[in-house]
Amino acid sequence: MKTFNELKKNLKKKTEGLPIIRIAILGDSATQFFSIALRGQAYESGYNVEIFEADYSQIDLQIFDFNSDLYKFNPKYVIIHHSTNKLLLHYNKLESTHKVKLCNDRLGLIKNLFYNLTENLETKVLYFNYNEIDDNIFGNYANKVEHSFLFQLRKLNYELMQFSHIHSNFHLIDLSSIQNSIGKNAFFQSSLYTNAEITISLEALPHVLFKTVKLIEALESKSKKCLILDLDNTIWGGIIGDDGLDNIQIGNLGIGKAFTEFQYWVKKLQQRGVIIAVCSKNSEAIAKEPFEKHPEMILKLDDISVFIANWENKVDNIKRIQSILNIGFDSMVFLDDNPFERNIVKANLPDITVPELPVDPSLYLEYLYQLNLFETSNYSEADQNRTIQYQVEAQRSIEQALFTDLNDFLKGLNMVSEVSSFNQFTIPRVAQLSQRSNQFNLRTKRYSESEIESILANDNFHTFTFTLKDKYGDNGLVSVVILEERNHNELFIDSWFMSCRILKRGMEEFVFNQLLEYASNLGYDRLVGEYLPTAKNTLVKDLLSNLGFSEVKNSWVLNLKEVQELKECFIQKFKE
Repeated sequence: MKTFNELKKNLKKKTEGLPIIRIAILGDSATQFFSIALRGQAYESGYNVEIFEADYSQIDLQIFDFNSDLYKFNPKYVIIHHSTNKLLLHYNKLESTHKVKLCNDRLGLIKNLFYNLTENLETKVLYFNYNEIDDNIFGNYANKVEHSFLFQLRKLNYELMQFSHIHSNFHLIDLSSIQNSIGKNAFFQSSLYTNAEITISLEALPHVLFKTVKLIEALESKSKKCLILDLDNTIWGGIIGDDGLDNIQIGNLGIGKAFTEFQYWVKKLQQRGVIIAVCSKNSEAIAKEPFEKHPEMILKLDDISVFIANWENKVDNIKRIQSILNIGFDSMVFLDDNPFERNIVKANLPDITVPELPVDPSLYLEYLYQLNLFETSNYSEADQNRTIQYQVEAQRSIEQALFTDLNDFLKGLNMVSEVSSFNQFTIPRVAQLSQRSNQFNLRTKRYSESEIESILANDNFHTFTFTLKDKYGDNGLVSVVILEERNHNELFIDSWFMSCRILKRGMEEFVFNQLLEYASNLGYDRLVGEYLPTAKNTLVKDLLSNLGFSEVKNSWVLNLKEVQELKECFIQKFKE
């Protein structure tokens, strides 16, 4: 974790070429050091942030006045910090009969702020929850007294979680857990608050901004998708090939407990949808033996999407894992206890994240908790099937290698796709796929669930989801298209994105044919597309031209009548 002064030095570094994000900061206490630390931490994550910082204690004024500087700035993210210290001051001024209403009154204010913001700006709200202050009026009995400050404070944090759960554009940054982690004396300094209205210390700010920027990374689809694990002395103690099955360290005794708890952490990541892979220097049969036979192993082979154990170098094996999963190296994390292996991977695959695991395995988890490697901004039931889907993909990859003709391989897959419009059941998956799809994504627009709901309710939009099954299994929802009606005679491809898992299987041609048939049947004259380049979507740079679109200024246009005439001409020639 970098210090405040180290983050401050980043402000002098060049930011040309970095993606720009517009962020507004609103606080009821001093925020000048906060904005400095935010710029510094954003630079660490490869962003150049433009910041609007409201004057001290102008949260209500900026949000409820639609002509304010906040709305002119038009931020992508709005950070709001209501400090616990100011909330306690407000509580102290209340009559006893009103203290019990503190949570509901503050929650009502927060809801009004959120609704006004999101109804008038296309923005996401990042709200700090409340670090705990116990005024010790009741001592431990405060937990039984509804009008005590501690009772109201904890109730408020709970209600904020509930509110965040049902509003996809409202995200919590957990100050309470940060204070618990670093200690209240490090988080808050009375002298700074008394003299300068600063409620988060300079020591705590890097921790706060680290979590803040991690959340923004996830919202910007810059998240980690895959965890690659070494085995010996990483997920168990000892060397399976030398020590044997009975002598590796795992279980509930001694250092084995540390490895067991580490495996539980990995298991929970897998259940959340993170892809788990194994990359081990070992013979495959020996490497798999603990997974199959050790009674105290938490991880099983069913939890592993790609299992590679051989005596080749780990760089080449990780490249093989990447080719099977078809995700970027920057989406991958590699954990290995051996510094030599870590350094080899970092030197040859600089985009992959390679944490410096502590020498003592008992410190693994606390170290990894602090790194917060797998921040996410969404979760759906489809994530629970991700391991099976990638295991199936590994089987496809192995079988495909046996074919010299790709078409023969594809024909043998017996692929079936179901085409539907958006509905209440698919909204979460559509939003999630928009956030995660980077390679096959024409315009790289990101949608929250509420934005998808708005599109669904708008008659100007035509929506499509595509699933894919084959002889190996069900890939689930893999592609999404959103068409917008323009000028009554053309449809604009507002979005077209697809899961990287099913690339190069002819799915894009199938989707395109469905769009052509749909647009032609409804009598539209033109289909219009646009390619907006990013660092990751060069895959679809030539997609529209390859599908027959003609470039017109900054758009790509397909005359549907000409396409229909060519199709009819082809059918006639075929009959002759």
